Amino acid sequence: MNKKDLEKFKKRLLEDRERILADINGLENDTLDREGRYSSDNRSRYASHIADAADQDYTRSFNLNLASNERRILREIDEALDKIDAGTIGVCESCSGRIPLKRLRAKPSARYCLKCVEKMEEEGIL
Repeated sequence: MNKKDLEKFKKRLLEDRERILADINGLENDTLDREGRYSSDNRSRYASHIADAADQDYTRSFNLNLASNERRILREIDEALDKIDAGTIGVCESCSGRIPLKRLRAKPSARYCLKCVEKMEEEGIL
């Protein structure tokens, strides 16, 4: 892989990282009130009906799940950035083969080649 491709991957990963951090911050701010409590903990002030309370609970749960997924993606991005620094990006973690450049362009944080992904999906690992 050439230096130009590595710089493009690194730039994209860093941009994605910043966007995800902002998303996580926004989700957490939407979920927590000013005192750092979950917004649905203040039902007596805000919810005048049981449906309102259920809606608040659902929204809080949904936001926390989204934030959890975003944190997982953030870890994948950080691992990919570490691989760029170590010179190991593009190496399949399963078979140690090369991950095609086309796949890395689509997903710079890819950890496996398509052959290994297909095998893991068949086995129910992914």
